Amino acid sequence: MATQDAHHMRPAKLKPGVTPDEIERPLEAGVTDAHRVVRGTALIFWDPKHPGQKLDAIDTDQITPAKDCVSESLDALDKHWKEGAFRFLMPDFRARVHRGETFLVAGDRFAIGSSREMSPAGLRAIAEEAGLEMVIVCGRNVGDIFRRNALNLGLEVVQSAEAVADAQDGDRFAYVPESRTLTNETRGRTYQSVALTPKEDEIRRSGGIFAIGRREFRESVARTPSVEWPDEATARALTATEQIVWAHRVDKDARVVPGRTLRVFADLLPASDGTAPFAIHTFDQIARGTIFPRQAAIANDHFVFTGAEADEKQTRIGRAFAEHNALEKPFYATPGDGIFHFYFPEQGLIHPGQFIPGADSHSRAYGAYGAVGIGVGSTTLGFGWATGYVYFTPARARRVVFTGKLQPWVTGKDVVLKLLEGWGAKQAQGMSVELVDANLQLPIAYRNTIANMMAEAEAQNGIFAPDDVTYAWYATKGFADLPYPRVTPGADARYEIDEVLDLSKVVPMVAKPFSPGNAFPADEIARERITFDKAFIGSCTNGSYDDLLQAALVVKRAREAGFERAEKPLIVFPGSGGVKRLIERPDARLGGESVADVLRSIGAEIRQSWCGPCFGQGPDALKHGERAITSFNRNWQNRMGVGGEGYLASPSVVASSALAGYMAPPSELGIEWNAEAFAV
Repeated sequence: MATQDAHHMRPAKLKPGVTPDEIERPLEAGVTDAHRVVRGTALIFWDPKHPGQKLDAIDTDQITPAKDCVSESLDALDKHWKEGAFRFLMPDFRARVHRGETFLVAGDRFAIGSSREMSPAGLRAIAEEAGLEMVIVCGRNVGDIFRRNALNLGLEVVQSAEAVADAQDGDRFAYVPESRTLTNETRGRTYQSVALTPKEDEIRRSGGIFAIGRREFRESVARTPSVEWPDEATARALTATEQIVWAHRVDKDARVVPGRTLRVFADLLPASDGTAPFAIHTFDQIARGTIFPRQAAIANDHFVFTGAEADEKQTRIGRAFAEHNALEKPFYATPGDGIFHFYFPEQGLIHPGQFIPGADSHSRAYGAYGAVGIGVGSTTLGFGWATGYVYFTPARARRVVFTGKLQPWVTGKDVVLKLLEGWGAKQAQGMSVELVDANLQLPIAYRNTIANMMAEAEAQNGIFAPDDVTYAWYATKGFADLPYPRVTPGADARYEIDEVLDLSKVVPMVAKPFSPGNAFPADEIARERITFDKAFIGSCTNGSYDDLLQAALVVKRAREAGFERAEKPLIVFPGSGGVKRLIERPDARLGGESVADVLRSIGAEIRQSWCGPCFGQGPDALKHGERAITSFNRNWQNRMGVGGEGYLASPSVVASSALAGYMAPPSELGIEWNAEAFAV
């Protein structure tokens, strides 16, 4: 069993003047009132397209729209969260809850999407301000991040397809928290929710993550993090994800099996400016000013460059926290430094073999670098800043082996859109996905896109186990001192689903609204002559230098074919400030021009590095009735702006569409594929 010091992991550092004896003693476990019963009336989300059916796949963007994810101070964290809950999907939601409709009933895959803990926190707070308690009743599958956030906050979630199917408007419900038993008193039926793991139930019974954090904090301060890699025999039965989790266990005797909750040391615990305030509040509640935050990192990439005073107030919270705790670059990224899924890897903070819970759903992107990246909520992150570890429940595993030869114009975006299209409504079913590049032909830029969009696939994580492509990328970047050994999936590892995607059958794709899985071949889309108002390239999914270079290569060849100007606004969002600087430098593949100059030559505008219209923020966000083709990751309803429509495609397809004036692949412009010229 190999033992190695964890990179960036350190014992807790006490604040000046604080001694270990001053750390608060553990609190006694909370006692659940066995006789408490929660009662209320059903508040049902019906599917307008399918009368009589409950609405499936309500995402967190619909629960808490981006404009309402703002916290102007730590004293009023949830003010906007409550005001904005279901603002567009059910405008009278708050009033209905206040009159007693406290059992929210929705279909399957409820609360999929982002890490925004504003959603469960806002829902709970709306009921509490009227002296009531909310219970979520939904199908068996629920957004994994939302589910963990709800547990942390004490928001009860009942997963029962039968209860959902039976519920009708006006039904009276009773819920017993002690047994997690739900009764539809109007129908005379009783239901049991999908079971929690023992540790999850302990967190719930204790009142949530704040109480657990205070109970475990003193012991965590005295503990030195350690990472111990499995021996060959043990590793043989584990997936790459499971081996990394096994190595990072806090309790070294804990078994790593799907469905078992365990404590896991984190190598890095990053937040955005949007998720940081609630994480700071959580950390403060647990640590109470005694230690510096552990493995903390914050990037200002969501609510910047908007000009809104409320957004600036939110950014100040993270900035003040960073100053107070001596959090500096590269662990604190100022506005324009970059979107954190690009910024932190290029700064050398992301390494193969790491375990990284990030307070943003697209933290799954770190799987491109051979790390386990998962999306978590702010309370999980704040708990981790205090203790150095998080609670984690490994999911069942599935494997996708990419075989065959990559075809002309096909990129990582096309591969993941094809994968999501094939997975259909069930998507990844919450599983941990092992991604295998059998022929080592997917560069890191492509892998980033695929792993990143495991968020849209509803996977717990997606990982390319580190291979020659991985280590070549690190060598190119000058990162030679990698802390962990090479992880290879065990030969006897068990996969619930084992599948192959033949890349020779993948073509350029375009995903129509309102799902990334609603994807079609781009040449078929071209025949529809779908026009648009704006074209966007960039974001954390496709904002690397190689992504922007591919778009520029298409533009350069198209200029030679007579295409001189983009037919519609073309707007570029580099993934980081470093990428933004790089695209201004001459590139031999562009005949000495820079990526930025080539794109500007057809009228493109280069913006600061931030999330912007990817989640409906800033002046470039879509207005009602506008349509965009974009290399972003989500095209859900209202995602890029209220009433707007987003179509997803690769940077190459977005560039060619901007020149054609309708959605189309580069071949539509008469450009012939040349591997030497166009392949990354």
